[in-house]
Order: sequence, then C-alpha cells, then structure tokens
Amino acid sequence: MNLKLKSLLISAGIMLIIPIYSISQADAPAPGSATDPVITKSYFDQNTLTQDQVKQLIAQSGGSGGSALMVVQLQSGQTLYASSGSEFIVRTGKTVAVSKDEDGIPDVTAGKDIRAGAAIENNHHLIFPRDTRGIKPATNNTAEIFVMVRGNYSLFNADGSKVTP
Repeated sequence: MNLKLKSLLISAGIMLIIPIYSISQADAPAPGSATDPVITKSYFDQNTLTQDQVKQLIAQSGGSGGSALMVVQLQSGQTLYASSGSEFIVRTGKTVAVSKDEDGIPDVTAGKDIRAGAAIENNHHLIFPRDTRGIKPATNNTAEIFVMVRGNYSLFNADGSKVTP
C-alpha cells in the first residue's frame, strides 16, 4: 500500500504542477514578440528626444548656409571659394582645384585628396574643411561650368573683385 500511496501522491503533484507552470508561462512575453520589450520605457524616455526638443535644437543651430543645393555658373577666369564646411559637385565643364595652402580638397566620391592645380572629376562630391580652398576653370575648358553648391561660398573674378550673386 505504501508504494501505491507514493505513486498516487507523485501523480497528483505532477497534475497540479503542470497547470500552474503553463499558466505562469502564458503571461510571460515570448522573446522577440511585440509584447517583449527590447528596452524599458524608462530607458527610452531618458535617451530619446521629443519633437519639441528636436525643433529647439534645430533652432539653436542657426542653420547657416542652409541645406539646399544651389546651382552656380562659373565663368572663365572666375574662382569659386568655399566656406568651411561647404560642399561642391561640379556638374559640367573642366575645373581644377585651388588652395591657398598646401592642403588639398577631400573628394569623398573617390576617397582621395585633390591637390591644388589637379583636375576635378565631374559629379564628384567635394567637402571643404577650410575657407582657403576652391575651384576654377581649367585652361583647356571650352564648356559651360555648372557647380552644385551646399553652404556658403565666394565668387571672384580674375582681377580679384568679388562677384555678387
């Protein structure tokens, strides 16, 4: 009888444990499901910006130079100097790099620096880290030169006079 009683008690215990275990697992979120948070709400609230905070940061930055691309036509004999942080893309014509120091112009399309006097390939994205660099028409250029510009720039004639856009 002792063996039968043990078997009965073990069976009854198992029968009680299985439903309790499955009920507790039913409420737990499945990993990777929509109810299983990857991060907690408090972490999200502390480390994200609201739309008002984003607008406030944009207003504080001032937005000098703007983010729109402008098209500038470069005439023969003119030099187009970029302000620090400006970007150029030469669309048509043949141009060469100009620099008042020995440093070059980063060509992010080709992944190289363009030294002063070197030819600039069309449709290459150039970023100007300093104000002392720019572009001018190549001596063998016969086509119109159009440059897409983002940021501030200065355009000078061959005699050094500034061109007003």
